[in-house]
Amino acid sequence: MTKPLVVVESPTKVRTLKNYLGKDYNIAATVGHIKDLPQKEMGINIEDGFKPKYSNIPGKQKVITSLKKAAGDASDVYLAADPDREGEAIAWHAAEILKKKGRKFHRVLFHELTKNAIHAAIAAPEELNRNKYEAQQARRILDRLVGYEISPLLWRKVKSGLSAGRVQSVTVRIICERERKIQAFTPEEYWSITAHLESPGPPPFTAKLVKKDGKKIKIPDEKTSASILDELSDGSFVVSKVQKKTVKKNPLPPFITSKLQQEAIRKLRFSARKTMLVAQQLYEGIDLGPGEPVGLITYMRTDSTRIAKEAAHEALLLIRERFGEKYTLDKPRFFKNRKKAQDAHEAIRPTSVYHTPEKVAPYLSEDQLNLYRLIWERFMASQMKEALINKNSVAIKAGSYLFNAGGSSVLFPGFMALYMSVDEEIESEKGKKKDHLPDLSEGMALKLNRLEPKQHFTMPPPRFSEASLVKELEENGIGRPSTYATILAVIREKGYVDLVKGYFMPNELGFIVNDLLVKSFPDLFDVDFTAKMEDHLDRVEAAEVDSLDILTRFYDPFKKELDTALKDMLSLKAVGVPTNLNCPQCNKRLHIKVGKNGHFLACSGYPQCTYSRNYIRDEKGEIHPVEPVDDESSDQICEKCGRAMVIKQGKYGTFLACSGYPDCKNTLSLGSNGDESGTGVNCPEKDCGGALVQKKSRRGKIFYGCNRYPDCKFAVWDKPIPKECPQCGAKFLVEKTTKRDGTFVNCLTKECGYREKA
Repeated sequence: MTKPLVVVESPTKVRTLKNYLGKDYNIAATVGHIKDLPQKEMGINIEDGFKPKYSNIPGKQKVITSLKKAAGDASDVYLAADPDREGEAIAWHAAEILKKKGRKFHRVLFHELTKNAIHAAIAAPEELNRNKYEAQQARRILDRLVGYEISPLLWRKVKSGLSAGRVQSVTVRIICERERKIQAFTPEEYWSITAHLESPGPPPFTAKLVKKDGKKIKIPDEKTSASILDELSDGSFVVSKVQKKTVKKNPLPPFITSKLQQEAIRKLRFSARKTMLVAQQLYEGIDLGPGEPVGLITYMRTDSTRIAKEAAHEALLLIRERFGEKYTLDKPRFFKNRKKAQDAHEAIRPTSVYHTPEKVAPYLSEDQLNLYRLIWERFMASQMKEALINKNSVAIKAGSYLFNAGGSSVLFPGFMALYMSVDEEIESEKGKKKDHLPDLSEGMALKLNRLEPKQHFTMPPPRFSEASLVKELEENGIGRPSTYATILAVIREKGYVDLVKGYFMPNELGFIVNDLLVKSFPDLFDVDFTAKMEDHLDRVEAAEVDSLDILTRFYDPFKKELDTALKDMLSLKAVGVPTNLNCPQCNKRLHIKVGKNGHFLACSGYPQCTYSRNYIRDEKGEIHPVEPVDDESSDQICEKCGRAMVIKQGKYGTFLACSGYPDCKNTLSLGSNGDESGTGVNCPEKDCGGALVQKKSRRGKIFYGCNRYPDCKFAVWDKPIPKECPQCGAKFLVEKTTKRDGTFVNCLTKECGYREKA
């Protein structure tokens, strides 16, 4: 009889489990999903209760064969895919593939990969969770309905290759609406007045003007400011009120998924996807010595701040050892969850606080160590005593005007001795920069040294960074912990938004598609509607509502909007979107159209008038036609056809192109240093300092190598692109062309697998 089989998702997890279960169990991995909806058809029978048509994923046959071989004639199979909805779906599909007469299937949930947790989970298996599977399946069906029904509509109305997503398109809408608020924003002038004062004792300090006649003061312009300065210049300044208090500051709870992503983005400059990739590695197991793989953190997809009592008590023991009694709580601190938290898993914490960052550092990569330290310190700090902050505030009267001064100092650092969030660090720095107030008492007369007026302007709302966008999605109930990283990656991969200096900006295609979708599907791509759908899926998992009911109530109005859009949605290929500009040749209205080379302005009088131009939008969103500029000639000759090469501007910067295009499509990157064989990419070898340039092999084949050869021998065959990988943070991507897939851009890091259209 074959030993019982344990099925997990990741090959990395196999290694960890073999360390603890290898003698008594066979262990095999699905390597992610093994079944899914078909790639080239919708795969949903709408008439038959939205029944999905699952099939084996192409390329997974070897995995499936190895699973069956590992199962052999075993009578028990333990399905230990990740403890979330996606993992539940993988478990169900694995059970379907391995189904055999007399075989029993058990669901095992590993919330952490430690010896005790693994043996406890195996000893107390559960039934497969149909409700959780139904929730995952309902989400998959909803996403497939939207994608497969609306994407062809965009192909017909805008351009081929476009796609729409139920959650991704709402995220693009949020970014577009923020950008329009920025474009519509008009700065308003205002002024502040600061008094530089002295008391009988040191040090001097400053106070801000806040009120006049008991009402909040507003200084709109320089004239008003000057008038106030005249009134104050001869007045007396007297302390009217002094407040001194000590406030307690409690630590933040341990990380949930969204907060970990936000903090890692801001503190470590990780992307959301990279954060999850590294966290997965820490969860699945790290070798802490020969043959000792240990999961260092609990499951990293969670919306719960709940922690095990044992973990909290262990933290208190180490805090007492390291920091002493005055930093140690009398009993563990526990945190309340948000109302909508599913609470399926604990918060993200170290599996043992005694795996300190210093102790595990030799076994971790730099990225793994940085993220682990963040998780470890946040959890430890959550169990430390609160900080005590002295806060002083002083009200100062000058006639009918009132000034305020404030200062703060740390009386006892508490948890802040170990960890502060980015926001707490910013707050702490502001506190350090504030004036240290002298000893002041009510009725004390103050000396005015000078009054400082200052002009200000109101600022528009900021664009979303990855961190603030995750926060926005979380607060609006869009997506779930397991989906944030994917959402942020997909909206860039689809070509609707760009990440410019760390902030999301919709590009022209993003604006165009968003406006068409919102007009034709006002409910589907509404933030509140999408959030309610997430709640409905949660209710499916909780067995409060049937998934068929959710799908039916969604599809009926959606189908009506879809039928209307097929007839009424503007065609960017034919009519185009009207602008407020007139054609300079015939005075008819210019429209925005989209062709195979992108968006452009065209005269609505076509074909009688053939005027067309590229265009740009200014900071206010106004459209400006771009007059064509002749390509700049170069002294280079095309090595393929002998014609002259011309200098052009493209997505990845300046490049040389053959003047014989389209008969000859030869191109050559121009390096930032003017070297015409350069790529604009620095050599990735550590401490090299060289740059990658185009070279020829002895047989005439193009490759790209370091310009410091033979000191550095780094080389690649594919063309380097000066663009950071949005998934793993690699410093450059490469451009590749195959017969099957055409030209695409991908990451060279094997573990990453990032890929996008060129």
